[in-house]
Amino acid sequence: MYQKSLFVSGFFVLALTFYQCHTSQSFLYSDIPQSADTLKFASEVHLKNMRQLTFGGDNAEAYFSFDSKKLVFQATNPAWGTTCDQIYFFDLPTWKSTPMAPPLLSTGHGRTTCSFFMPGNKTIVYASTHEANASCPHVPDKRSDGKYVWPIYDSFDIYLSDLDGKIIKKLTDEPGYDAEATVSPKGDKIVFTSMRSGDLELYTMNIDGSNVKQVTHELGYDGGAFFSPDGTKLIFRASRPSTPEAIAEYKSLLKEGLVMPTNMELFMCNVDGSDLKQITKLGKANWAPFFHPSGKKVIFSSNHASSRGYQFNLYMINIDGTGLEQITFDKTFDAFPMFSYDGKKLVFSSNRNNHGTRDTNLFIADWVE
Repeated sequence: MYQKSLFVSGFFVLALTFYQCHTSQSFLYSDIPQSADTLKFASEVHLKNMRQLTFGGDNAEAYFSFDSKKLVFQATNPAWGTTCDQIYFFDLPTWKSTPMAPPLLSTGHGRTTCSFFMPGNKTIVYASTHEANASCPHVPDKRSDGKYVWPIYDSFDIYLSDLDGKIIKKLTDEPGYDAEATVSPKGDKIVFTSMRSGDLELYTMNIDGSNVKQVTHELGYDGGAFFSPDGTKLIFRASRPSTPEAIAEYKSLLKEGLVMPTNMELFMCNVDGSDLKQITKLGKANWAPFFHPSGKKVIFSSNHASSRGYQFNLYMINIDGTGLEQITFDKTFDAFPMFSYDGKKLVFSSNRNNHGTRDTNLFIADWVE
């Protein structure tokens, strides 16, 4: 999640692509008929009946409700009156793209990221900066050294909201970054990323915000975590600076409220942090992981095979690090995958079918084993 979570979310705040967001006219091509699988590439054999859900702006981190009938997501879309990410949702069975924005769940102030449904499908959690400032927070200027960075806003906190947009409870209230929250399929715990230790580590808490426990302890950015289907394990992305130069750079950027997400690998551990294992050793940026319904594989986004840093595709790998398989074959950007709880659908964000713009839209497809 950033992300952006990377998180965008994540994400984070998560960037949606490895270039800056943009403005565009929304729904210019939403009325184009989508016949069966004209949106997918022939090599994408695990996907069928693909459907585009949004048409314009930057849409990402779409996550299913527990009954797999709703999606909550973050979007920046000037046509909807949003200049930085806000949280929206819609019911999948009845959703039809129109020029009207779907229901807004966040306050419309500040920047938000990493929303996720709670048990019962009537409330969500998300992170927001709105209490610190109603305006969108500053986006870092392009660096003179050319390095790509994400801002880690210290004003992010995690909130519980109903589907009318009413904040029910503030779940975190510590100084520094708290964001990238996701919920266990068991419905008992939330995992999130926090700076409260002085580094970006994973924590868990009960769904009411109590019983906060630190999960990871190694230097580096640990984020974008998701639970396994049985709720016993966590999959997440992490940077692990190891040389004196890399460590110094990481710490220096962190003091500025920044991270450099260009070198991340996937790690897995038990919910309490034990049995920590590195799953990928691919190089470049490997992130946005989510467990396959079997719990034995992980789907994720990566640019490890790309000669251009911004070309990301979805891959799947066994949790022991074997059996790497490419899932999508886009020429630009595919990320933020999530399987529905019944295992029948995959939702993800993509720059495909954007007609030469930089729009990042939501897509959903049937999953084929």
